[in-house]
Amino acid sequence: MPKHLKVTQPEHSKEHVTESVADLLALEAPMDYKSSQMSMNMGGGGRGDGRPAWNSKLQYILAQVGFSVGLGNVWRFPYLCQKNGGGAYLVPYFILLLLIGIPLFFLELAVGQRIRRGSIGVWNYVYPQLGGIGVSSLIVCAFVGLYYNVIIGWSIFYFFQSFQYPLPWSDCPIRRNGSQAFVEPECEKSSATTYFWYRETLNITSTIADSGGLNWRMTLSLLAAWIIVGLAVLKGIQSSGKVMYFSSLFPYVVLICFMVRGLMLKGAVDGIAHMFTPKLEKMLEPQVWREAATQVFFALGLGFGGVIAFSSYNKRDNNCHFDAVLVSVINFLTSVLATLVVFAVLGFKANIMNEKCVVENGEKILGLLNSGVLSHDLIPPHVNFSYLTSEDYAEMYGVIKTVRGDSFDQLDLEPCVLEDELNKAVQGTGLAFIAFTEAMIYFPASPFWSVMFFFMLINLGLGSMIGTMTGITTPVLDTFKVRKEILTGGCCVVAFLCGLLFVQRSGNYFVTMFDDYSAGLPLTIVVILENISVAWIYGTKRFMQDLEDMLGFRPCTIYFYLWKYVSPICLIVLIVASVIEMAVSPPGYNAWVQELATERFQSYPPWALAMCFALIIIAMLPLPVVFIARKFNLLPDGSNKLSVSYKKSMMKDISNLEDETRFILSKNPSEAPSPMPTHRLSSVALPNWHTSVGLRYGIITG
Repeated sequence: MPKHLKVTQPEHSKEHVTESVADLLALEAPMDYKSSQMSMNMGGGGRGDGRPAWNSKLQYILAQVGFSVGLGNVWRFPYLCQKNGGGAYLVPYFILLLLIGIPLFFLELAVGQRIRRGSIGVWNYVYPQLGGIGVSSLIVCAFVGLYYNVIIGWSIFYFFQSFQYPLPWSDCPIRRNGSQAFVEPECEKSSATTYFWYRETLNITSTIADSGGLNWRMTLSLLAAWIIVGLAVLKGIQSSGKVMYFSSLFPYVVLICFMVRGLMLKGAVDGIAHMFTPKLEKMLEPQVWREAATQVFFALGLGFGGVIAFSSYNKRDNNCHFDAVLVSVINFLTSVLATLVVFAVLGFKANIMNEKCVVENGEKILGLLNSGVLSHDLIPPHVNFSYLTSEDYAEMYGVIKTVRGDSFDQLDLEPCVLEDELNKAVQGTGLAFIAFTEAMIYFPASPFWSVMFFFMLINLGLGSMIGTMTGITTPVLDTFKVRKEILTGGCCVVAFLCGLLFVQRSGNYFVTMFDDYSAGLPLTIVVILENISVAWIYGTKRFMQDLEDMLGFRPCTIYFYLWKYVSPICLIVLIVASVIEMAVSPPGYNAWVQELATERFQSYPPWALAMCFALIIIAMLPLPVVFIARKFNLLPDGSNKLSVSYKKSMMKDISNLEDETRFILSKNPSEAPSPMPTHRLSSVALPNWHTSVGLRYGIITG
């Protein structure tokens, strides 16, 4: 610490020791509190700085739950469970939730609540040279929000289509050519639900290069989605907090209803048993752990800025450790509940499909018997073709296959094994808009369940979009003078115009592109830099002390080691694995080929490949740019501006220091009980003020 910046006083000087402190503070230019990039409320309540606050703790918890619990819990987690060993997948997922999920979620909640700013202001405060973290986080939020709201638009379209009986995706359309009627070939080759998704809903082209023009129905659905989101976040947490009471709780009502109804369906137990039958050997595969880590990472919304933004509206003494554990556990249990629901319904669907397969192939065998291709001696005597069971068909199939040998394939018979139907892994839009919708066709009162399902998807998406929009608007409002209503409205209009890219006939391919490239790697890098800036630059011990001052108790020591060593190592491994995965997997997309009525993998053309890498580069570009700019003083240090509430607190500390020093220096040597040692008078320590003050004046070295 430079000696000339210390508050010093010669042993026999008559001058007040606090005059040099006042001089230092006088160097600070008058500040407009509205332009402050960083605010640290030193009071316990956290409401004295004019910052909005949550109406209740419940409202805040519901907001965090609504943001973290999203569409991925319903259509990504069940797929990963099925793909990676069923119940065995829950073990690595839960371990990684404890090692990186809860600690990093707690870290984001704590810094947001402590500093009371959005993502940009928080990281400007912690380490200004890494202030690009907040900007990168904001850009990723913008990318994700653009395509995520398109999915809400699709759900809105299906929601309104569900008010029909029978459901419009129940049967293939009939085409007429004069007096002849025939089934639409594309639908006949695939299925009614697949046809409705690709042709009636998306009207998709066969390549990403063929835009096909705007799909007007999807354009109107996207407009409706942005109007809903805009109204929900128009007035910040005052409006979005109230929306969360419904959007966060309603999905649980629907999931529980589906769970109860699903368990009453034939085959539901088969689906659940298949789901949770552990394949323990899968736990030894590195790919399983990588996918579990990625799911933990994205399930909690780490790095998006929404977590930090929501917690910044909390009281300073709120128990954010309890919040971190509670929201993480709710998120995990929601994923498990959604998995139970999905596989109860898919088990029912698998039984329906298996019964259809048995009937169709039974009719084929009967035709072969009548034509003399097969001998009646091959059919077991107890088999009744009028009521053919799966077991009887399996027995017939085995006998015929054994007898016919090499010529068996010419018969074109299928095995019709229930396990094969259950092993057909589907995720994302394939699960929600094809597999699940097909299963609901066979529900009694199917329109009711379809309306409930898609209304649930809308609410799940809305909760996540509110968090995403808050992650965008909060740092902007903290940094610039702008009204919430104008900023929110402007963001929604611009986002809708940019979102027209996704409602072309080829728009689904761009949704896949953004989902694969705009968030994964950039967010992982953002979070590891968040971890490093707190644990290694700001200092874990210092951070733990801040938490003790804020919470009133010291968090468990295990967090020290998790933040400092375990989480950074896990995130580095995850980044390396993600880069290797991107390098090994050819960049491309599954294109719908209308003539074949099936998906086929296609590589991205050069311009689309450039677009993929541009998404990654644009999202990560603020990190080196801000670092270099602040390293060479080309960009102002965002941590230098202090809030009014903080400045008042500083002046109070200075006033207390003046009183103490006047008391000491006013005593005559004869009146003093004992002489003050020289070293005590030569360096009077300042109060433990905000770190940015120390950095500004060189008082605190950290």
